[in-house]
Amino acid sequence: MSGLKSLFKQTFIYGLATVLPRMLSFLLVPLYTTEGVLSSVAEYGEVSVIFSYFVLFNVILAYGMETAFFRFFNKEDNKNSVTSTAAISLVLTSIGFFILGILFKNQISNLIDIDVKYIKLVIWILLLDALVIIPFAWLRANEKPMRYAIIKIFNVIINLGLNLFFLLALKSLATKSSFFESIYMPNFEISYIFIANLISSGVTLLLVIPFYTKIKYTFDAALWKRMLKYAAPVLIAGVAFSINETFDRVLLDYLLPENIAKTEIGMYSACYKLALFMTLFATAYRLGIEPFFFSHAKTENPQKNYARILEFFVAFGSIILLAVVVFADVLKPIIVRSEDYWEAMWVVPIILLANFCLGIYHNLSVWYKITDRTKFGAYISVFGALLTLGLNFWLIPVISYKGSAIATLTAYASMMLLSYYFGRKYYPIPYNLKKIGLYLVLSIGLSSVSFYQFRENYIVGISMLIVFLAIIYISEKNQIKNLLKR
Repeated sequence: MSGLKSLFKQTFIYGLATVLPRMLSFLLVPLYTTEGVLSSVAEYGEVSVIFSYFVLFNVILAYGMETAFFRFFNKEDNKNSVTSTAAISLVLTSIGFFILGILFKNQISNLIDIDVKYIKLVIWILLLDALVIIPFAWLRANEKPMRYAIIKIFNVIINLGLNLFFLLALKSLATKSSFFESIYMPNFEISYIFIANLISSGVTLLLVIPFYTKIKYTFDAALWKRMLKYAAPVLIAGVAFSINETFDRVLLDYLLPENIAKTEIGMYSACYKLALFMTLFATAYRLGIEPFFFSHAKTENPQKNYARILEFFVAFGSIILLAVVVFADVLKPIIVRSEDYWEAMWVVPIILLANFCLGIYHNLSVWYKITDRTKFGAYISVFGALLTLGLNFWLIPVISYKGSAIATLTAYASMMLLSYYFGRKYYPIPYNLKKIGLYLVLSIGLSSVSFYQFRENYIVGISMLIVFLAIIYISEKNQIKNLLKR
C-alpha cells in the first residue's frame, strides 16, 4: 500500500504539472471562441490544423528516446552514461531537424498548405520543445516532481498570459501608447498565438539549462544503439497515437469541401475540448504509473499492484465520464463561448469514452514495457492508426466530424482490447474483470441515457451520478480508507 501511496502522491504532482500544459489549450478555448477575438470559426479551425501537425512532429523529434531513457536509467548501472547519451542524441537530431526545416520551409508550406510565416514559428517551437525532453525525463526519473511541476506551471502561466496580452490587451493599448502601437499588427491573431508559444518554450529551455551544464558529456555508441532499438517501436507507436489523437483535423481539411472544411474543424475542435477532462486525468495517471511500473517490476508479485492500479483508474474514470456528460451543457457556454461552435456537441460523449479507453490501454500496456516487447505497442498502435485512417476516409465524406469521433472511439477501444488479449499471454495480471466490467457498463450506459435521452434534465442526470458514486464508494471504501490513512 505504501507503493500505491507514493504513486498517488507523484501522480498528483505530475498531474498538476503535465496536465496544466495540456489544460492550457482547454483554458484558451474560451478566449479563442469569444466573438471578436478570432475573426471566425474557420480561423480557429486553421489553428487546430497547425496544432495537429505539432503533435505529430513532437513525437517524431522525441523518437521514443524519453521512454528508452526511463527503461535504461532504471536498468543500467552507469546512469550518467544513459543521461548524457540520450541528451546528446536528442540535441543533435533536433538541431539537424531545425536546419532542414528552415532550408525547406517553403516546400513544407506548399506541401501541407500552411502559410510559411507560421511554418517558421512552428519550426522554432519544435526545436525548443525537443531540447527539454531529456531534462524533464531526468527530473521524473530522479523523483523530483516539485521542480518538474514548477517549471511546467511557469510555462503555462507565461503562455496563457501572453495569449491574453496579445489577443485582448494589445489592441487597446496600441491606441494609448506609441510603444504598443509599434508592436501591434492587425489581423495577426494566429501569429500572436504561436509567438506566445515560442516565448514560453524559450523560457522553459532557459530554466532547464542547468541540466546541460551539469551532466558529463560521454556518448556510449553501443548503449545508444540499444536505446534506439528499444525506442524504435515506441516511435512507431507514438506516430500512430498522434494520428489517432489529432490527425482527423488534417483529414477533415483534406476530405471536406474547401468552403466548409475549416469551419467544421473549428466546431469539432472546440467541442472536442470538453472531453479534455478525461484526457487530463488519463495523462496525469500515465505520468505517475510509467516510472512506477519500471521501478516496481522486480518487487515481489508486482502484478497484484498493477491490477489494483487499473481498478482505481477505471473507478475514477467512470465517475469523470458520467459527470462530464451530465453537466456537458452547463460547461459548454463556459468553455466554448460562442454558439457558432455548439453544433458539434454530439461528439462529446463519444470522445470522452474514446479517451477513457485510451487511458485503460495505457494501464494495460505495462506488460510489453516490462517485458521489453515494445514492438507489440507499435503493432497495436499501428493497427489503431490504420483503423482511424480507414474509418475517417470512409465516414468523413458522409457524416463529417461525427465520423472522426466514431473512428477515434473505435480505434482506442480496439487497442485496449488487443493489449489485454496479448497481455494475458505474455505477462498475466490478475485484473478484477467483474468489477472493472461493472464500472464500465454502468458508466457508459448511464452516460448514454443521460445525454441522448435526458439531456439537460438535471434531476435525472444528477440522480444517476449520485447512485453511481454510491456504488463506487460501497465497492471501494476499504481501499479508499487505506489510501487516506497517514
